[in-house]
Amino acid sequence: MLINADFSRRAVLEVEEQQWINSPQSGVERVMFDRVGEEKARATSLVRYAPSSHFPHHMHPGGEEILVLSGTFSADDTHYPAGWYLRNPPSSGHTPYSDEGAVIFVKLRQMPSDEDRYVAIDTHDDDNWQCQGSRDICPLFSDDGEQVSLQRLNTGEALFDENSISGAGGTELLVVEGSLIDDEQVYQRGSWIRLPVGEQSQIKAGLEGVTVYIKTGHLEQVIGL
Repeated sequence: MLINADFSRRAVLEVEEQQWINSPQSGVERVMFDRVGEEKARATSLVRYAPSSHFPHHMHPGGEEILVLSGTFSADDTHYPAGWYLRNPPSSGHTPYSDEGAVIFVKLRQMPSDEDRYVAIDTHDDDNWQCQGSRDICPLFSDDGEQVSLQRLNTGEALFDENSISGAGGTELLVVEGSLIDDEQVYQRGSWIRLPVGEQSQIKAGLEGVTVYIKTGHLEQVIGL
């Protein structure tokens, strides 16, 4: 299965275009943003757990990255309410479930084989945020291959400064709160945008400002897929 699998091109899925489809597990649905492979795939998705739904224990070759958007996501005996960011490195495994229901943003099989760091960050904890210029940033992960953060921008503020383009390895965005504007196009909460390596962008925060998940630097390695 190939969905938005040409990583040299811009890909966008606005919230009103998103379609939930059933996963093989009862009570769990997905919106597929990009995908290379069948059930065991390199994939970026939203995953929605109905109350009392679960996946059986499984491994994650290639790793797993999660941002909990609503409800409470649980893995084994640990519970992560909305706002938690998680990274489970390659060869890790768990039994995921949700008692109350949850929606999570998930990236699968997108880590180098030598990544070994577990990450768990509560982005609702003010201590995890720092002021950088006119915006607030919650750093989530950084290495030689990618940088991941949540960023809060004020109304009309440009996402990239005049010296910055998505060309430095490409950029991936998920609107967590508020909206983004690109020319005359408005991307509301839940919209997903992937900008390829080398693309200039004038994206800015919408009228109410924005909180956005932003990952940069990671697309150079996947253009050949």
